[in-house]
Amino acid sequence: MRRLSILGSTGSIGKQTLEVVRKAPSDFTVEALTCGSDIDTLFDQIKEFRPKVCSVENPSKAKELSQKLKDSGIDSEVLTGKEGNIACACIDSCDTVVGAIVGFAGLEPVYHAILNGKDIALANKETLVAGGDVIMPLIREKGVSMLPIDSEHSAIWQCLKGEDRDDLDRILITASGGPFRGKSRKDLENVTVEDALHHPTWNMGGKITIDSATMMNKGLEIIEAHHLYGIDCCRIDVVVHPQSVIHSMIRLKDGSVLAQMGKPSMVLPIEVALYYPRRGPSIVSEFDPFDAAMANLTFEPCDTDVFRLVKLAYDAGTKGGLVPTVMNAANESAVRAFLAGKIGFLGIEKTVFETVAKMEPLVGGLELTIDAICQTDKEARIRADEIIDGIIKT
Repeated sequence: MRRLSILGSTGSIGKQTLEVVRKAPSDFTVEALTCGSDIDTLFDQIKEFRPKVCSVENPSKAKELSQKLKDSGIDSEVLTGKEGNIACACIDSCDTVVGAIVGFAGLEPVYHAILNGKDIALANKETLVAGGDVIMPLIREKGVSMLPIDSEHSAIWQCLKGEDRDDLDRILITASGGPFRGKSRKDLENVTVEDALHHPTWNMGGKITIDSATMMNKGLEIIEAHHLYGIDCCRIDVVVHPQSVIHSMIRLKDGSVLAQMGKPSMVLPIEVALYYPRRGPSIVSEFDPFDAAMANLTFEPCDTDVFRLVKLAYDAGTKGGLVPTVMNAANESAVRAFLAGKIGFLGIEKTVFETVAKMEPLVGGLELTIDAICQTDKEARIRADEIIDGIIKT
């Protein structure tokens, strides 16, 4: 039985993780749950799964939840802030932490969970993008498992099982192409928030949906795969596959290509991670190769002249150090500004490129520690916000 702490339980991945738990209650217990501010959803989850402890990032919402639980006779402890997330990640009764907090905020709880000997089921790309050079050595030092939940990295992980890593030639990360596949730079000039949030395949949170629209999500996944599988970024390709049936592929040195296929659903990669090294029961509907939707599978190259953040991610991932930390922080700030209607769609790209250009000379050679990563993240957000203010004024 796995004993879970689910960080970000009210988001898309958190809810689907609890769906897996709900279908197999004899295989899992929920020890801790966390959210940002959605205490209504969290309250319902607490009533159903009865964790020992929970945390709400917003202090006033945490206080409100505490009163609701008290009025309902539920004795789950309520914590708050970053410290609350870390405490939930490190609770003694938990053995596996599901890292589903969106963005850089997910890094520190995962770091502390590893320090405390917890296995990590990771859905948060930013943890490895910003901190992979610290996180992966720590994983090896502590002898814990890093279990990928992202559908692409789960697919790669499954394809690599039983293969000698020395035989790995290339990783082929698939991409749906997002809502703007086939568009030109001019087409992207007047994109609205509503346009960018209209993903053709996946139902995800706002931040990752915008990352899909800019294709930055593939840039983040390139760097994540580099850390997870110890392969140089230049040996990782992005393959646009609009049907989202093949979730990723690997090519071996003899030319063989292995692929993992399935319907577009995050439930299966979550289940694969949580049941590792075994296979769990069938929860999602079975894959039918004779379904009309599976009849024509197509593949296209990623147009990095249109989606330039992918090219930047290759460069940042190759340079390593704190450069990906800067890139990620700037992207989070820019996406937030776009969703708030402060900048245009291409302003996201402008913000990220300019922030990296300004900060790269400042972070080169700095010692890679968790404190340095957190400080660099803060400084990069300040620089990004200054660039965003400049865009707004013009």
